[in-house]
Amino acid sequence: MGIRSIDIGIIGGSGFYEIIGIEDVRQINVNTPFGEVEVTLGKLNGKDVAFIPRHGKGHKIPPHRINYRANAFAMFQLGAKYVLATNATGSLRKEIPPGALVIPHQIIDFTKNRVYTFFDGNFEIEFPDGKKKSGVIHTDMTEPYCAFLREKILEAGEKLGIDLIDKGVYVCTEGPRFETPAEINFFRMIGGDLVGMTGSPEVFLFRELDICYATICVVTNYAAGMQERVSHEEVLELFEKMKSVVAKLIIETIKLI
Repeated sequence: MGIRSIDIGIIGGSGFYEIIGIEDVRQINVNTPFGEVEVTLGKLNGKDVAFIPRHGKGHKIPPHRINYRANAFAMFQLGAKYVLATNATGSLRKEIPPGALVIPHQIIDFTKNRVYTFFDGNFEIEFPDGKKKSGVIHTDMTEPYCAFLREKILEAGEKLGIDLIDKGVYVCTEGPRFETPAEINFFRMIGGDLVGMTGSPEVFLFRELDICYATICVVTNYAAGMQERVSHEEVLELFEKMKSVVAKLIIETIKLI
């Protein structure tokens, strides 16, 4: 197929369906054991990158139906060592307003019906160095998000003069509905800072694949009960305003890796 080995993968969330500034672009389909994934290949700052819009082109795939395993494994097959993602999130804290950018360090998973692992007892993964993982594997999640990549995102923000919030606890819900005010109050009580629908199992799958993964969370609204109502249109509207800032942050981060 002539698929080149990439340095960095990018997964775009709601509102982030293309990469600004990418060159030498081509589209490919990557066949994985979990399904086919359409991937955009190109170059950013001279580095080979692969881009996958998490919800598909035109936001056609709801969060609970995303093929997270196929997306992650496509990046693995392409040789990605680092994966940068974006997530549109709601804020659980008044001190984290809409428009804030948060680089989370922890996640609490409240999803219900997703496939969370590659290791169901029957699958084997062979890594480029010859190491293999198979059978039942219990992956350590002490540090779900890659500290090295988080540090590079924060460094990029400082260089560009972009205010970033270092650390936050992302609470992932099943969707596609928004949460109730009672749920939001509960999530806040247990230590959550942000709420979204796509953080899990994505972060866990990349940890299983030994790929350095981190995400930039764009706060698009206050969560239910903290403002009058929550709408998907509001989420996309604010993300559109932030898209160029996020793109600059991703490009600068890639320079630093």
